[in-house]
Parts: sequence; structure tokens; C-alpha cells
Amino acid sequence: MSRSQHSKTRDLVRAGARGLVGAMAMTGIRTLTGNIGLVEETPPEAIVGKHAPEPVQRLPVEHRTALTEAAHWSYGAFAGLGYNVLPRKIRSTPWFGPVYGLIIWLAFEAVIAPLLAVRPARRRLLGRLIIALDHAVYGIVVAGRLAPDPDAVQPQAERPAAS
Repeated sequence: MSRSQHSKTRDLVRAGARGLVGAMAMTGIRTLTGNIGLVEETPPEAIVGKHAPEPVQRLPVEHRTALTEAAHWSYGAFAGLGYNVLPRKIRSTPWFGPVYGLIIWLAFEAVIAPLLAVRPARRRLLGRLIIALDHAVYGIVVAGRLAPDPDAVQPQAERPAAS
């Protein structure tokens, strides 16, 4: 594998891992806020509750919850890959990570939820803000702002020359 191919593969793996970890961070936020009554039903729970096949519906609640989270983490990993294919100039903008997370949430709210008819009947404003916040956190993680690539934090003059 050439150096260029290795670098691209490494970048894709890192992007997918960031997406996975970002989705896991969202799970943590939702677990906390759900346990104190601020978020009643998350979008992944609504989708599984309404559209999962009968064998999934018959699973014990803890297994269905685990399956729901695994699916959400998979979506997060794929969205992390999606972030990685955006132009570097856009990705290097400090505020774009949280914006990317919010775009994902807004796309869900505007397109996917109506298509799947899973829009909660009445979600409180605070619950909606928490869902927006966890998507912004997802974007921060996906953008690598918490653990940037070494290349991203080295001044231009210190970077090794490209071969």
C-alpha cells in the first residue's frame, strides 16, 4: 500500500471512529437527560418502536435498547465518514463540526422523521434543545476538536514536507 493510500485509509478509520465515539457521547447525554426526565423518547427509540420487525419488537427491553444503540452508533460512524469526505477547507473551520451535527439533526427532523412518521406528538422545548445539543457535541467529536490530528495542530512551518 502506498503512503498516500495508507494515509487515506488511516483518515477514514479515524473519521469512522470519531463518528462512533460521537454517537456514544450522544448516548451518554441522552441517558443522563432521560433518567432525570428531560428527554422522554429519542429519535432512534421512536424509529425502532414503530418500524422494527416483529422479532425485534419481541426482544426483552434491554436487548432491544442495546440493538437500538448499536444501530445509532453505526449511523454515527457512517456520518463520521461523511464528514471526512467534505472539503478540507470546510472541515478546518472551527465552528463547522457543531454545525454538521445540527445539520444531521435538522435533516432528520425535516425529512426522515416525517417520512417515517416518528415525530413525537409533543416534545418539550427543553427536550428538543437537548437533542440539538447532543448533535452539536457529536459534531465537535467528529471534527476532532477534542483530540485533533497531530497534522492539524502543527504550525505549517513545522509540518513535514509532502512526498
